[in-house]
Amino acid sequence: MQERSSVSDLAKKLRRELDRYSPGGKLPSSRVLVDRFRVSPVTVSRALAQLAAEGLVVTRPGAGAFRARPRPSAAPAGDTSWQEVTLSAEGAADLVPRSVDASGVLVSLAAPPPGVVEFNGGYLHPSLQPERAMAAALSRAGRRPGAWGRPPMEGLPELREWFARSVGGAITAAEVLVTAGGQSALTTALRALAPPGAPVLVESPTYPGMLAIARAAGLRPVPVPVDADGVRPALLADAFRATGARVFVCQPLFQNPTGAVLAPGRRGEVLRIAREAGAFVVEDDFVRRLVHEDAGPLPAPLAADDPDGVVVHVCSLTKATSPSFRVSALVARGPVLERLRAIQIVDTFFVPRPLQEAALELVGSPAWPRHLRAVSAELRARREAMTSALRLHLPEVSLPHIPSGGYHLWPRLPEGTDEAALTSAALRAGVAITPGRPYFSAEPPAAHLRLSFAAVAGTGEIAEGVRRLRTACTEVWG
Repeated sequence: MQERSSVSDLAKKLRRELDRYSPGGKLPSSRVLVDRFRVSPVTVSRALAQLAAEGLVVTRPGAGAFRARPRPSAAPAGDTSWQEVTLSAEGAADLVPRSVDASGVLVSLAAPPPGVVEFNGGYLHPSLQPERAMAAALSRAGRRPGAWGRPPMEGLPELREWFARSVGGAITAAEVLVTAGGQSALTTALRALAPPGAPVLVESPTYPGMLAIARAAGLRPVPVPVDADGVRPALLADAFRATGARVFVCQPLFQNPTGAVLAPGRRGEVLRIAREAGAFVVEDDFVRRLVHEDAGPLPAPLAADDPDGVVVHVCSLTKATSPSFRVSALVARGPVLERLRAIQIVDTFFVPRPLQEAALELVGSPAWPRHLRAVSAELRARREAMTSALRLHLPEVSLPHIPSGGYHLWPRLPEGTDEAALTSAALRAGVAITPGRPYFSAEPPAAHLRLSFAAVAGTGEIAEGVRRLRTACTEVWG
């Protein structure tokens, strides 16, 4: 983080000084800049690269950096208003509008303004990411023979084997496709399993990104309520009968956002109900590697107990590493695997080989289990810090379930709370939160918040964020 800040500061200083040089004029050498600003050569190199990307500087190997010549004036803006008519007419005949609402996803992807506590993040804080291990893995991967060549379309055999072992059961490498992140894998699965206009059963509440995928594909999400033990089998059976759906998407382990784990007695029921309906279960096993230190043994993925090919399994390395380490897997049995493979190839060809090689280097290194143990302990400490702070400063909210895995809590707000007003007030108070409404595909039964404890710097920032949230709640509740 310090290096990034130094690069940004130096780029800002150099940007202010560019007027001293005529177009085409040579800037001071890197050595002079290092001495003058007391920064490292790497910082100088990155700052100049940033200015070059902005079109302000031109770098010439062996010659140095030069002020760029002015760009030609921009052409007048065109009139794109015709697109409103075309895009509206295009979807007029669709059974389900294929519009894309990314707002529920952007809440957890967008970085808040400086100084704002990030309770809305969906990834590990940089201090929790295995940055050194990833850098070392990427460096070693780049030197592997053939690392920059075209990989097999399904993924590297060794990486497919690693994912197969991590799922367990009788899953083999031949039943694994390497994909570019969990979101991409879910998109491929839904496109493969349901035609436009079809219903797709989803947990309620559920991950907004999955709802966005379904709606963008022209599918109709149908909610099935979740309780503390996961999806309710009787309601799942009712939903299959009422809709004729052929797909059910679920997160059996540390469900997002409730944190629920599918109870042992319900696991077989869910598979039986889906099998009798002739339907697939898409299992999004997104945070298995973010288990907390006090969780105890985890249940196996549903896919490990499924000999009949009911489950299409999605798992990823991204949540446990970095948002940019987008390596995941689709696991399936039977003819559906070929359909999944065909759609993935058409959409993305393959996951870049250097990234696959880096994933192999990372998960095969001694640093990987050390990283998982450290994250496990830290997430438990953060969960306990946030739980304690909420009980101390916000006794009005209820916490019906405290998960032992994942990276967030799902507090229920007092009756009548305006989520939008509270979200705005919280941002004014200096804390970014995620409202609960986008997690429901139909009308929500109550107001909620999703509060992440993984994207902040530590337990001290958690305590401060909850204090700021108290200020916002006082403003909204009166």
